[in-house]
Amino acid sequence: MKPILQNLVEMTGHRDHLRLEVSVLSTLQTLSGIVEVRALELFTIDGVAHVRPRSWVEDGQLVSTDSEAAADPRRETLDKYPALRDCVANQGDSALASPRRGRHVLWLPVWMHDKVTTCLEITQSRAFSAHKLEVLKGVFQVYQNYQSLLDYSERDALTGLFNRKTFDEQFSRHALNGLSSGRPGTVTESLPPEEGSLPGEPVQQWLAVVDIDHFKQVNDRFGHLYGDEVLILIANILRSSFRSHDRIFRFGGEEFVVLLRSTTLSTAHKVFNRFRLAVQEYNFPQVGQVTVSLGFVSTMQGSPVEILGQADQALYYAKEHGRNQVCFYDDLVASGQLAAKVANDDVELF
Repeated sequence: MKPILQNLVEMTGHRDHLRLEVSVLSTLQTLSGIVEVRALELFTIDGVAHVRPRSWVEDGQLVSTDSEAAADPRRETLDKYPALRDCVANQGDSALASPRRGRHVLWLPVWMHDKVTTCLEITQSRAFSAHKLEVLKGVFQVYQNYQSLLDYSERDALTGLFNRKTFDEQFSRHALNGLSSGRPGTVTESLPPEEGSLPGEPVQQWLAVVDIDHFKQVNDRFGHLYGDEVLILIANILRSSFRSHDRIFRFGGEEFVVLLRSTTLSTAHKVFNRFRLAVQEYNFPQVGQVTVSLGFVSTMQGSPVEILGQADQALYYAKEHGRNQVCFYDDLVASGQLAAKVANDDVELF
């Protein structure tokens, strides 16, 4: 049992979801009789549940990918895994596949906020004994509990969205690792025809800063209790307006940030304006109508400080010129309405 305990100590020393995931796979791989371990990602495309490997062992080494799930050629529909599909549908804690070609597979779904987006898959060449299942589920429970603790520390207490600290960590890490690379490709989830992109448009990543218009007046007139309710409802509209692999953060106060992944400029305009209209048309209890302003920019060029600063510039232009609108930084610069901002580390030069 000593190697397992040592691995558990190492596993709970991580402060990052992906590293924790790789660590638990490494721990499970050390157990006798294990042939293969993988972390699977569960997601939907056009309402159809899919699954794809996200972390696995290859040539004796643990490998993890941060590629777009829906664009991954290894993805399969969840229906190809009936035991796992039924387990998720019934909110179960584990599933065993029927033995096939001398292989026995155990699935352990990770439940977070009553949803499953990750599942551990453990394969061995003989049937799982009761003792082996007990050990595997014990290791898994430590992993799931620690994932929950990490998730709690990464989220805003009021809205449940990711917090500013999480944004700083994620954006800095990914800015040089694919998020700002502007790789050509396809939109990662199918969009309705009216949101189709123009032919030949490049797929990019986008950062938007969102601010609730006249939010101070809401607090002053109706009180902070109703102000908090507006923030919670705005957060809910944000969740329903963007895809599962986009990222939404609350920066504090009435400001939010959205990372819109792998789509074109014309679609980004439409998606951001769709969210703006959804807020405008929502009837907030007691408060009535609330609107938002939004500034966005491509993440292709510049440091995280520059990118966030450019989105902020576009946002404040929107707020100073009528509010309740979406402004794209490059358009404002090209039309001469904004002067390009150049950042040198923490010093901003104009």
